[in-house]
Amino acid sequence: MSDVAPAPAHRPAPGPVPDAAQRPSDTLRVDLLTREFPPHVYGGAGVHVAELAAVLGQHADVRVRCFDGPRDAATEASGVTGYATPAALAGANAALATLGTDLLMADDVAGADLLHSHTWYANMAGHLGGLLHGVPHVVTAHSLEPLRPWKAEQLGGGYALSSWAERTAYLGAAGVIAVSAGMRADILRVYPELDPERVHVVHNGIDLSGWRRPDAGDAAAQAAAEATVRRYGIDPERPAVVFVGRITRQKGLPYLLRAAAELPPEVQLVLCAGAPDTPEIMAEVRALTAGLRESRTGVVSIEEMLPRPDLIAVLAACTVFVCPSVYEPLGIVNLEAMAVGLPVVGTATGGIPEVVDDGVTGLLVPIEQADDGTGTPLDPERFVADLAAALTRAVTDAEGAAVMGAAGRRRAEEHFTWSAIADRTMDVYRQVLAQA
Repeated sequence: MSDVAPAPAHRPAPGPVPDAAQRPSDTLRVDLLTREFPPHVYGGAGVHVAELAAVLGQHADVRVRCFDGPRDAATEASGVTGYATPAALAGANAALATLGTDLLMADDVAGADLLHSHTWYANMAGHLGGLLHGVPHVVTAHSLEPLRPWKAEQLGGGYALSSWAERTAYLGAAGVIAVSAGMRADILRVYPELDPERVHVVHNGIDLSGWRRPDAGDAAAQAAAEATVRRYGIDPERPAVVFVGRITRQKGLPYLLRAAAELPPEVQLVLCAGAPDTPEIMAEVRALTAGLRESRTGVVSIEEMLPRPDLIAVLAACTVFVCPSVYEPLGIVNLEAMAVGLPVVGTATGGIPEVVDDGVTGLLVPIEQADDGTGTPLDPERFVADLAAALTRAVTDAEGAAVMGAAGRRRAEEHFTWSAIADRTMDVYRQVLAQA
């Protein structure tokens, strides 16, 4: 996740929380604290908070406090408050400016029964707000600063601030929610002082109604989807591997670009990739992409944000989804691809193995990684070769890919609905409040 305001990623988020008039008046008040919230969403954490706010609104009085300035009047009336960076910090280091916004949010949470923050950007708002107003603070861990050391390229000394903010908030939290068992293990390894009883696993979810391929029997919908993908330069008659994600070290895009050179020549590579962390990684990705185009056709780059219907059309036109991440607590993109009926070829790291059932809903690519926080493959050439082999196996077996894709949709339906996520989150809240 970039610490400067990046271009949005390719997963438009759902609408705001339910209108205040629809909320129970005598139930728990929860303030969700987040950097991202519609319409300013560029990563999985923003999608998570937007979906969670919507379903939690059926159980509690939910207020959302977020970055990127005030929202429109209707959104603000529904309980969403946006905060701008304090003017005095407009030119400051991005991490310091973030902490300034956190102070504004911490001051405003008076009256909440529980605070729930997401990502380090808002963790300090929850920590300070909890201390100030005497209410418990729950953290959801979408990633961990010590496991993203490349962020020092962006923030300089600000990375020390973001790491301090995260550590302070986690150690002071009444409860910590990990989005996967792999993430829980990372939390306890990075912050061994934490009581394991305070760390709970609640997976990310997927809005299944919003992620579904066009009906095969609807000729008009099929024609519109084909026109969409052709507009982006994709040939729906050719097999294709598709990547969706930010251009950041953790997503492993350079490894994918090297692996793609080994794919059969008829296979397209579709890159829905934007929001680069740094100019340096953007330059690296563009150079690798240009080199790939010298040896093969069908390399498609889409850097702008895609509306959800367009992204679904792109996913549905492709054969296989790829997640080459070297660090991935869970990966909402994998759930979205599965919901559209695509098999997922993903790295066997982090929470990905909890989403992708190897050989059933996709294929897992083995990786041995450095334990220095970077996730760097110990044998990058082996990782690239294994990734290329798994992609080739999946993309050249259209019938097998369709079977795995259908199994992926069923898995998403059975294990990752947002209603179930809301129930589990409410259980965590009850445990925390019972111990307060």
